[in-house]
Amino acid sequence: MKISTRTLPVMLVLVAMAACDSAETEGPVVARAGDYSFTVAKATELLVDQENLPNQTQVVEALAELWIDYTLLADAVARDTTLEFLELDDLVQSQIDQQMIFQLRDSVIQVDTAIADDELRRLYETQAPGVQLRARHILLGLPQGTTQAARDSVRAVAEDVRRQAVSGTSFETLALRYSQDPGTASQGGDLGFVGRGDLVRPIDTALFAMDVGAISEVVESPFGYHILRLDDRRTPGFDEARAQFRLQMQNRRYLTADSALIAEVEERGSPEMAEGALQIVRDLAAQPARRMSSRARKRPIMTFQGGALTAGEFQAFIQGRPAQERGQIPGATDEQLTNFVRGLAQRELLVAEARDAGLQPAAEVVDSLEAQVRERIKQMAGRIGVLRLQRAPGEATAPAVGRAVEQALRDILNGASDVVPLGQIAYQLRDGKTTSVSEAGVGQVVLEVGRARAARSPSPVEGAGPGDSVPAPVPSPGNP
Repeated sequence: MKISTRTLPVMLVLVAMAACDSAETEGPVVARAGDYSFTVAKATELLVDQENLPNQTQVVEALAELWIDYTLLADAVARDTTLEFLELDDLVQSQIDQQMIFQLRDSVIQVDTAIADDELRRLYETQAPGVQLRARHILLGLPQGTTQAARDSVRAVAEDVRRQAVSGTSFETLALRYSQDPGTASQGGDLGFVGRGDLVRPIDTALFAMDVGAISEVVESPFGYHILRLDDRRTPGFDEARAQFRLQMQNRRYLTADSALIAEVEERGSPEMAEGALQIVRDLAAQPARRMSSRARKRPIMTFQGGALTAGEFQAFIQGRPAQERGQIPGATDEQLTNFVRGLAQRELLVAEARDAGLQPAAEVVDSLEAQVRERIKQMAGRIGVLRLQRAPGEATAPAVGRAVEQALRDILNGASDVVPLGQIAYQLRDGKTTSVSEAGVGQVVLEVGRARAARSPSPVEGAGPGDSVPAPVPSPGNP
């Protein structure tokens, strides 16, 4: 993702600063990561020229968090490029679980996917996949909050328009006169060719049940009342669609069997949401890095026969999800959130079923998965530019880490490099480390940046009068 004024959430975490050895820093601190610290002076220096970013606490907090992540990664790689010292259980466990579920499905689901041509043809003719319909419609809309009396009045008009169409009045003329769909009214209500599922369900259901030339009854949708006319139906020939349709039917049979397996396992497990669990889920989604006591991590979110989905397990899962997905959870309805958690519990139940069946992967498979994770971390370090530190003879690690992190983040800020999000790896790197962002330090940075910007002379644009010409800006490096 490149830096631009349209990608503020990214830019908030891209204004970079170097990791600095605590012994070399002076003055108040914005953030700490182990023995490294990020000073107010350094943050101010790097932020002051970034006038495309608002001078707000959120900006400083976000860049401090990124500084922590990149510094810990650079330090980890500097300690041992093999990363053998990292505990990767949380990062690897989800892959192990997935392999166990695949093995369970392979051992339990026995689906006959052989479909004779005559049966395939019968299914094809019955389901008519790939059918394209050309239709017209007349829409009489219903404004939001319309009273029942007003709805009845609109419905009566729609019934009258339908009677006119059935009696022979030009459908195109009626659409032009009555339809409130601005996209089709001027075209005589023409919807063009549409496939199954392209339109809202009430219209889709009505159209695919009609014969060519027929005019529908009045159909109600979330948009209002519709009168439909089916003008044409195109169906690909069986021979043309045979291979693709066979694959669809085979996949459908497998998915049906898979759904039956999940339902059976869930019925045996009888999962139930624990009291207060929804608030825990919302809190963890909003703050996935929050530290929890051992007792809090073991608190059940959803219980089932033989076990539970715990807060710690949910935290490990949510840390690996994209920020956009996490951001949707706090505002989800209770029903949506319950279904989301039930899906995770189903996964736990399937893993337990696989474990009971002796389907754990062999030790060499686990070793291979761990090696893959370590390789992925090294690749990230390489993309960021901290895999190979440049050190002067006899130089300590901390200054080299600081320079590498600062250069990497400056490159991102200038648009020369892409952002490399660390995802769940960042949480793993922080585990057991002392990391913090100082609220007072953040506020001091905002104050210092504001003072520095205010003390500057107006730019040519700011100082230009109504009739003055403004010279063209000189492109900065990396931003032509």
